[in-house]
Amino acid sequence: MQLLDGKKVSEDIKVELAEVVNKMKANGEKVPHLAAVIVGNDGASLTYVGSKVKACERVGFESTLIKLPSTISELELLQKIEELNQNDDIDGFIVQLPLPKQIDEQKVLMAIDPSKDVDGFHPENFGKMALDMTTFIPATPFGILELLERYNVETAGKHTVVIGRSHIVGRPMSILMGRKGFPGNSTVTLTHSHTKNISQITTQADIIITALGVPNYLKAEMVKDDVVVIDVGITRVADDTTEKGYRITGDVDFENVSKKASFITPVPGGVGPMTIAMLLKNTLLAREMRKAKL
Repeated sequence: MQLLDGKKVSEDIKVELAEVVNKMKANGEKVPHLAAVIVGNDGASLTYVGSKVKACERVGFESTLIKLPSTISELELLQKIEELNQNDDIDGFIVQLPLPKQIDEQKVLMAIDPSKDVDGFHPENFGKMALDMTTFIPATPFGILELLERYNVETAGKHTVVIGRSHIVGRPMSILMGRKGFPGNSTVTLTHSHTKNISQITTQADIIITALGVPNYLKAEMVKDDVVVIDVGITRVADDTTEKGYRITGDVDFENVSKKASFITPVPGGVGPMTIAMLLKNTLLAREMRKAKL
């Protein structure tokens, strides 16, 4: 069994990005600029956005953090997004989810200029991804592809089972794993809450990508020997033995499934760190695409 070490790979990517930025600076070029919009005071969101800002500093990107009150109206938020769309100094930006109840998330995501949508959530970018065109791949699926590629995990001709059909992970992964190229060229089964006899499907899988958010859902008896397991789930589970009072758990019963797996991602330290690294890669792509238009 080999760990797919997202923490290590994400650090490698940051070093590579820092080298690119240093060359841009040496050539007198503008470095990438990422902005993040956060609405309200959700603890997890604040932590996550803070990590993104620190990652920008680490690689030499410019970053802007825009904090807005939870009482903001939908119209006011849309106006702020339009300001960012029109700001030529900013190459890409994200609006951290979830948003307060008075705001339509879909309307907000649709308002982002697709050329600055480094989260890859806009329908135009999703469509381009589905058609194998150059675009922003959502950061978590992008990170999974990068892990598979850097560890040279064979995907061609394999049976990939995706558990979960979210727009952020499950659905894009089902498209990406079936595309021509590497990683890809696998036969994909997309499963979800209405799938019957899911164990019969997972025991046939060569690769399992699970993004349910149900702790320890995937058990050892649900997988075959030498399976590749990508665990996207991140759930806080109460644990009085820890200082914080909780521990982070994935969708996979890691202790037992890892004994049968050829490759597996740990939680934490697997897919999670890759998400921020790939957001940075998307921001660099946004800068390069904007430069090409000038």
